[in-house]
Amino acid sequence: MWKYCGQHRPPFAEAPEPGFESVWDYPRPPRLSADNRLVLVRSGEQVIAETRNAMRVCETASPPTFYLPGADVDRASLKPVEGRSVCEWKGAAQYWALAGATERGPVAWSYPRPNEAFAALLDHFAFYPGRVACFVDGQRVRPQPGRFYGGWVTDELAGPFKGEPGTEHW
Repeated sequence: MWKYCGQHRPPFAEAPEPGFESVWDYPRPPRLSADNRLVLVRSGEQVIAETRNAMRVCETASPPTFYLPGADVDRASLKPVEGRSVCEWKGAAQYWALAGATERGPVAWSYPRPNEAFAALLDHFAFYPGRVACFVDGQRVRPQPGRFYGGWVTDELAGPFKGEPGTEHW
């Protein structure tokens, strides 16, 4: 089904500037890597998470998704909510909302039993940058287009990104 799996960029892909990354160079299946930049997640003035020990999942056509260690997340600020999805690579997801929020919906997800290849994501949380304020080294993250995706768009990325209008066939 997938024509592009990170081996070559499609003709419509933006060329990255030197020192930048193309989401079309990311592999499928995705790659998991450590990221030691300062990652901060806030709701208003409340800090929900702060770490220099994030993990990034990079997959063809999508901006990276950042996963933050549970030890660096204020778990009291989150509550589990209904919802289920399954990633063919990572496993079944658990969704989280802000504690005390009544209508906002999930702001994060985790994999309580990740598949073996993504075992490093155990006790890590990913956050939707369109629902809470997310920052990488002080830069405000923009959400990946589309209602479902949780990729983090930062200035060093070249797209286009999965989720934008017309990308349904990717």
